[in-house]
Amino acid sequence: MLPIMVGICLACIGSAMLTTAVSLHLGKPGISPQVVQIVLTAYPVGFLVGCLVTRPAVAQYGHERTFVVVLVLALLAALGFVFTDFLPSWICFRLLGGMAMASLFVVCESWINLYAEHHNRGALFSIYMLTTAIAVLLGQVLVALAGPQSPHLFLVAAATVLLALVSKFAGGRWPALPAIDPEHASSARPVKRLGPLALFRLAPVTVVAIFQGGITNMNIFVLTPIYGTQIGLSAATTVGLVTTISIAGMLAQTPVGWLSDRFERRIILLVQGILSVTLCAAIAWLGNSSVPLLFVLFFIYGCTALTVYPVAMAFGASQLHSRHMVGASGTLLLLYSIGNVATPGISAGLMEHMGAPAMFLLLGGGAVLVTMAACYNLLRRPVVAPAMQAVEERA
Repeated sequence: MLPIMVGICLACIGSAMLTTAVSLHLGKPGISPQVVQIVLTAYPVGFLVGCLVTRPAVAQYGHERTFVVVLVLALLAALGFVFTDFLPSWICFRLLGGMAMASLFVVCESWINLYAEHHNRGALFSIYMLTTAIAVLLGQVLVALAGPQSPHLFLVAAATVLLALVSKFAGGRWPALPAIDPEHASSARPVKRLGPLALFRLAPVTVVAIFQGGITNMNIFVLTPIYGTQIGLSAATTVGLVTTISIAGMLAQTPVGWLSDRFERRIILLVQGILSVTLCAAIAWLGNSSVPLLFVLFFIYGCTALTVYPVAMAFGASQLHSRHMVGASGTLLLLYSIGNVATPGISAGLMEHMGAPAMFLLLGGGAVLVTMAACYNLLRRPVVAPAMQAVEERA
């Protein structure tokens, strides 16, 4: 798996650098706010498109070839920023970049689900999540090393994406995937995409937890600076909170993945949901009382909430046949990105009208849903093969 992890790590570093570099450039005087909004919106729109179009590409060309093609598209998008500063063209570059990154994630996550077995799926997903988290952190480190105002930021980002493409060829072929069941391989019936409702019938807690993961990951990083300002923290302390929760999420990935391979994943998701609700309530209630306590609560919350995604993905994959892995990965990543895009505005509005602790009202509410979905998934009858086939036929 090393070549895959190296490729996705380098691609994510380049993408993180581009995101920061574009934001820094758009912050310069004289740029229309409308143009800024359109350019920034292009990436999540492209991300949503990528979630939808990757499954047919993988079905036609396979995981490795699709991975290479998508890396080429990501490289072209990155090079566009190097060769022109014509802002309308940046809309296309960000759109293409968002689509490429979503496709990379779908390819990698579906490949991991197909390659992994039940006893190691959680560990492999935790390694994947840790790799992407480290990549985002390294992207910011490279921006700082190159200099936020450096004219070479886009060139360095493009070079990093190029290295991801080079590493694919230098690392050789990916490990072989398990053979497909001949009965399904010879079936002439086309494989349908499993939509959110079909996935919910098979694994309710996975659908709810993935959507909640999108809500949490975006809100906690985008709105924590606003939260810190509203409760009177200094800029340095607020940055420390964001850094603390990032480090907590990275440190917890491997142990949580190990646990999810040895214990019932639905119970782990239930525990994560209960802990997240408790911690959100504690932060909302005690956040103003003590800064050291706030750091402790943020650290524990990062260990809990930022590890829900890989556990939910691992459980969802265990409920699916291999022929649905790619389509299901795209659907779940689409739900995750919708949670990313749709909720920060809601949280910001709640904070404006109800105060800073309202941020954790939304996060805690989502955690309540995860807890309820985990309970439902535990109490209902297991999904047997005939029921699974019926769900697939209705998809």
